[in-house]
Amino acid sequence: MINNWFSFAHEDLIVAEASFEEKVYNQVCFHSQQGAEKMLKGFLKSKKQNVPKTHFLEELIELCSNIDNRFRSLRSRCSILDRYYIPTRYPDALPGVLPEGLPQKKDAEEALKTLREIMEFVEKRLRG
Repeated sequence: MINNWFSFAHEDLIVAEASFEEKVYNQVCFHSQQGAEKMLKGFLKSKKQNVPKTHFLEELIELCSNIDNRFRSLRSRCSILDRYYIPTRYPDALPGVLPEGLPQKKDAEEALKTLREIMEFVEKRLRG
């Protein structure tokens, strides 16, 4: 069901916001990436496209851009969130994936802002 993608994305936003309040910035970044992923997959599903089994937003942006080239404007924002997927998910991730170490407050703020922008962008595309 299409709405499940968007419902789960909004739950990721809620968890990211709660994590921000608790100063657990790596989880803010992780759930921001996850929320964006689900929004993009939900968009693809709403356009009757196959939803690929990938976690990389840049790949999803490319697929969404094939439907609506305005998605290309999100590419650089998505590359920021893509940086967080592995190192915030796995404690034994490859060293140096994030050269500055785990995300800090400024990173979490940017990740949340990016998730909100992607959500708004996708919702606007779906409205017309």
